[in-house]
Amino acid sequence: MSDVVWIHYARPRTPWYGLTEQERAERQTTWMHVRQDSLDAGAQHLGDFHVRGQSDYSTAEVWTFGSSDDAFDHWSRLTAAGYAEWFAFANNVGTRKSTDS
Repeated sequence: MSDVVWIHYARPRTPWYGLTEQERAERQTTWMHVRQDSLDAGAQHLGDFHVRGQSDYSTAEVWTFGSSDDAFDHWSRLTAAGYAEWFAFANNVGTRKSTDS
């Protein structure tokens, strides 16, 4: 596994619910292409999770990337494809903790 993890928290913004199913599907297809490009470049998608409890978000995605720059590039391509217009989000990028004490 990579030494860089990206955790992406999200929830749909109110206007998302005003889109038709076809409009949502079109946007999701665009974002799936971005995700596939990252996978093709060596990223790993470890899964999508429902967030429960006291949180501002409803989902979390967990990914690993070869570098922090790769994670940033992934996010930049999603936002360029309009993702941030439709979802509120928070992102965390972490690097593996050193075992040296």
